[in-house]
Amino acid sequence: MKINNCYAPFLLLLVAPPVYSQIIITNKQFSMGTTGRIGAGISPSIPGLTGRQLNLNGQGSLGSRLEQGDYVDLLPSFHFRAVNADNDSTKIDFQARLAYYSTQGTNLGNVNSRSVGGTVSSLPEAFAEVRNIVGSQWSAWAGARYMRYDDIHICDYFYFDDHSTTGFGVKYRNTSFSMYFPSVIDTTSRGTLPYSYSNIITGGGGFTYRQREIAVLEHEIKRWQGHTIKLLAEYHYVASSGRDALPYYPTDQGWVAGIKWTSPVRTLRKGSFNQLSVRYGSGVANGGDNGSTQTWLTFGAPDPVTQRYTGAYSLTAVEHVLLNLSSRLSLNGYSVFTRSKGGGSASGEAKDYYNRTVTNFKRDWVSGVRAIGYVTNWFHIISELHYAERTDGNNPKATMLKWVLAPTLVPTAARDPWARPHIRLIFSLARYNTYAMEHAYSPFLSYAGNKRWGSYLGVRAEWWIF
Repeated sequence: MKINNCYAPFLLLLVAPPVYSQIIITNKQFSMGTTGRIGAGISPSIPGLTGRQLNLNGQGSLGSRLEQGDYVDLLPSFHFRAVNADNDSTKIDFQARLAYYSTQGTNLGNVNSRSVGGTVSSLPEAFAEVRNIVGSQWSAWAGARYMRYDDIHICDYFYFDDHSTTGFGVKYRNTSFSMYFPSVIDTTSRGTLPYSYSNIITGGGGFTYRQREIAVLEHEIKRWQGHTIKLLAEYHYVASSGRDALPYYPTDQGWVAGIKWTSPVRTLRKGSFNQLSVRYGSGVANGGDNGSTQTWLTFGAPDPVTQRYTGAYSLTAVEHVLLNLSSRLSLNGYSVFTRSKGGGSASGEAKDYYNRTVTNFKRDWVSGVRAIGYVTNWFHIISELHYAERTDGNNPKATMLKWVLAPTLVPTAARDPWARPHIRLIFSLARYNTYAMEHAYSPFLSYAGNKRWGSYLGVRAEWWIF
């Protein structure tokens, strides 16, 4: 039989084997986590009433996080299985974090990416990790991730070992080695060490970046009557921009050493602990300001002659305790002390790489306690008291004393300091000393003017599930 050429393509579709596209999904293991805080608040003393955080400048959420702005994180995670899954205990995961937050005091639900003070989105996590490789005690990971551990939750302060950036690492039992590469960052707003420059080696003047490389060694000593000691060592190396660069930045380096001790505390209810840590960073590894503890966010100015951070340092000591005293009361207290100096010889202000005048020395001390009263299973009363002081350069110290009251609904009906979600009515009242008041030493004061007292009233929800 003769077939007309015009029908040939249709006949080919009937007899050809099926072709499967790449949208076929064979991995059925998926989970979703989320964290966030969202709500609304007002500051009665501010024109326009927009709620502003009462904490001192340069301390972030140290001094209570209850007035923090809106943010929502979504954490999709995909779980893979080895070929011989029944006989292989290897755990394989890919996780991402989709982060959304608002700026300039706006509420997340009222804005979008095109609004003034609108929604900001980011991808702080996207990594693959394999644990217990072929049943062993080896693990490995690569990508961008929140690599951080213990925090003072009531201050959102991840102290001691926050290595959240891009990198890779391996772990065997209680010892891990990692490499991190936090190079391309906005140097106009995140620290004083520049990374970007113009490369003129080819004559084109292309914009490029120099790389910071960080090697981190961590080791935990466990099973000592429930106690844990963690040892930390970091080495930082920042490559020069090269002689064919405008401007020229020299090679620089730094190191970090630290120890953290975690011990259980016997109380009527389980879960009580005490944590004490000390960390010292030198050179370009002296970061730790504005509520962040990442050592690569270099503080202060360079030496005016060598243009390096030789002689720069930062010392941070943290005490953190949780006491679950009874079915009626839990106490969560902390104290943070930080003393930092840049590479310049001046103890006050100095010029950075951009010829800006920056503070070359600072000292922080913040202490606080949260009391959680379990009135009923579903209704808790949170009360906090915080004291904060900060000294920048040769200036007098700025101080704040703050009291917070937050009646809280707990839908899970758990008498536990970690029960979430929370729906809180928040009232905060802060008193500033004269220097803080007259120099606008808080986000609140920068809008309210010279006020001795600051206040905040809001209703906010907080949750997490992993």
